[in-house]
Amino acid sequence: MLTKRQNLLETIRGGNPDRFVNQYEAFDCSPSSPFGMLMGDPISAASAMPAPGGAPAKDAWGVTRAWPANVPGAFPVHDEAHKVLKDIAKWEKIVKAPTLDYPQSEWDKYKPKIAEVDKNEVFVTLFGAPGIFEQIHYLMGMDDSLIAFYEEPEAMKELINYVTEWKLGYAKLLCDNFAPEVIFQHDDWGSHRSSFLSPDMFEEFFLEPYKKWYGYYKGRGVQLVVHHNDAYSANLVPFMIEMKMDIWQGCVSTNNVPELIKKYGSKISFMGDIDNGLVDRGDWNQELVAKHVRRACEENGKHYFIPCITQGGKGAVFDGVYDAITVEIEKMSKEMF
Repeated sequence: MLTKRQNLLETIRGGNPDRFVNQYEAFDCSPSSPFGMLMGDPISAASAMPAPGGAPAKDAWGVTRAWPANVPGAFPVHDEAHKVLKDIAKWEKIVKAPTLDYPQSEWDKYKPKIAEVDKNEVFVTLFGAPGIFEQIHYLMGMDDSLIAFYEEPEAMKELINYVTEWKLGYAKLLCDNFAPEVIFQHDDWGSHRSSFLSPDMFEEFFLEPYKKWYGYYKGRGVQLVVHHNDAYSANLVPFMIEMKMDIWQGCVSTNNVPELIKKYGSKISFMGDIDNGLVDRGDWNQELVAKHVRRACEENGKHYFIPCITQGGKGAVFDGVYDAITVEIEKMSKEMF
């Protein structure tokens, strides 16, 4: 029987997996973490994060986020009183990136968690959020951001470059101290019906920054870049491949994942196709979960596909849903392998 990491590699390489990769099992390297992945370093620790159902909190960029009860994650607050950047033309005067300057002793505090990972079974996986696009609209609000791509493209490119360079500095420190095998990075690029940006605009503003960022990780020995984006982005897959993404996690069913696998499966793999909104709900039951898991597994097959809830980490909003999906994937493995 293959280990969890071996089975994942066989799956995404079109080899000989002996079962479905079961959701986040190959990245589940930190059981005490909310998402099962390694989370924590001096930089992220300095950024306040709201608790589910708790009070809003302001992070190190100055962004206030709230996490209402019964939603998958925290979201920025963008009323007039809380929006950080109200005029993109003034970004250099307003936006101040968090410091990356911490003593080595602060980094060393987090290393024991790395040493505990069983590398024969799972990958040393670092969780990262937000991404470059999300960081921009966290600062400005979604409406202002999308308008600014048209009205102030040069200023937007300057701000994107500023954020990218900061993330590259952060990436260097993560690689120097933790030597991650997998980067699991969040950055949502669309709704369930369309990408937020057209392919041409996405290419103009974000392709090179992501190539630089993900390329840096690959140059430092990171084996896999797994990108969470629970949205429609089928029109952006060629760019995902170009930016060296290995697995698109969060691919919702509106992307027609079976067709994406046929077209791009040898170049990128797809993790998801079990939509949160269909199974992670207050009235869920095992029969409902089984129906959606069966459809995903039968339609997508054994290669270049990992059946998974589309949310960006191990778990679910409603208790029992994630485990119910796990049980049904195990059943499908016994049936299809």
